[in-house]
Amino acid sequence: MSKPEHSPNPLVVQQLAPKGVLRAGINMSNFLLVNGKTESCDPVGVAPSMAAEVARLLGVPLQLVPFANPGLLADAAGTDTWDIGLFGADPLRSQTTTFTPAYCEIEASYLVPPGSRLKCVADVDQPGVTIAVFARSAYGLWLERNHQHATLLRCDGGGAALDRYLTAKVDALAGLRPGLMGDLAKAPGHVILPGGFMAVQQAIGCGKDQPEAEAFLRAFVEDAKASGLVASLIAQHKVQGLSIAPAA
Repeated sequence: MSKPEHSPNPLVVQQLAPKGVLRAGINMSNFLLVNGKTESCDPVGVAPSMAAEVARLLGVPLQLVPFANPGLLADAAGTDTWDIGLFGADPLRSQTTTFTPAYCEIEASYLVPPGSRLKCVADVDQPGVTIAVFARSAYGLWLERNHQHATLLRCDGGGAALDRYLTAKVDALAGLRPGLMGDLAKAPGHVILPGGFMAVQQAIGCGKDQPEAEAFLRAFVEDAKASGLVASLIAQHKVQGLSIAPAA
């Protein structure tokens, strides 16, 4: 594995690190991309490591800016809180953030109770079907745009969605497949439906109207996939359930 190498022009550094440090917004709720903390409580995982590599290429220090969930990270776009954000790309978020192609992706599916009439993901969008979902997650935003018949029960977090699913006789729990596999420990006999209804595209976002920065980040992400950097970070952090995104 060879690390991507770029020599960014000064304009790229000015756009991405205007304060002399790269401030990277990190979504702390995605346990596949953040799976630990340092002694000083900085997040550890694939996303922080990708941010560190961007900072290395820019030749500036890195400051990780943690957010409890992706919705809060998205809300901070344009507020001079972060310079890059590592979270799921989505058309709604693209109104305020320019995203690279995905560097990895995570399949989203449904957990259903024993004996459910729902046998595949195509069965779920029906009148009368209720779905517990982590509000403002990338897969939740996708469901809001694409489901026409089922009722979404929006919850403040993945744990809250699981609790509602288990206690309120909800028909399905939407979630990332690796997370749903962990939820099975609290839901014996429940089943994850085969296949997925979408794949969350984990990408790097930056501010709007920064064409040089956007081009630099796009090239970085494509090189990181082709060089094996993304694969090596997934292996280094011992993550299961992340897939390297295809070349753009």
